Amino acid sequence: MAQDTPPPVRIAMWSGPRNISTALMRAWENRGDCAVSDEPLYAHYLQVTGLDHPAAAEVIAAGDTDIARVTRALTAGPVPGSQQVWYQKHMSHHLLPGMDTAWVHALHNVFLIRDPALVVASYVKSRAHCEPADIGLLQQAELFDRVADRLGRAPLVIDGERFLQDPARHLQALCADARVPYTDRMLQWPAGPRDSDGVWAPHWYAAVWRSTGFEPWRPRTAALDAAGQRVADACRPAYERLQQHALR
Repeated sequence: MAQDTPPPVRIAMWSGPRNISTALMRAWENRGDCAVSDEPLYAHYLQVTGLDHPAAAEVIAAGDTDIARVTRALTAGPVPGSQQVWYQKHMSHHLLPGMDTAWVHALHNVFLIRDPALVVASYVKSRAHCEPADIGLLQQAELFDRVADRLGRAPLVIDGERFLQDPARHLQALCADARVPYTDRMLQWPAGPRDSDGVWAPHWYAAVWRSTGFEPWRPRTAALDAAGQRVADACRPAYERLQQHALR
């Protein structure tokens, strides 16, 4: 008798902007057994908030703004391409106040964090105005608590700067956590855009389009003005709490 096919693995990577989230999406897509989704909550987020993000109208037009339909597909719908793994790149700030997040417990949740000063310094290069809610760390901390309460343990946390110091070890740990086999194919990928990239990619993905692997780690400093420093300071307690659980 043939063995039943195991259910697909649905990984939700919760990140803020200006981290290595898109490079990680490249890594998973290059496995060969994995479908990826690029920020599937973005269209709903922009429609509800009306924020002036680059290509906002195009994002709303290209995406699905029905949050109930989107989350049903992410948690219980067919995996694109009938793949065995579905890697969902999520921005935690797309979880708006009051949104029902019970659906996330049907996914394997992982948290990708980065020092808020570095995030803000990068973010304001593409969008001058920045508030604490824009960079996702406060929302990550809230979601982390909900997931940890449900699991009875801390979910996996990855710090983007630590990751770049040893990508292979972090990817091995991430695969083990999700109970999928690791492959060295995750360390390199062809340069250029992908059909899986969101329509906002021309505004944000220039470095990823040039890349063929994870960039070598180098020390970074952030020069922030007073407004940017206030945002980073407001998010730092959440970052430091999550970093206590980050893979070392």
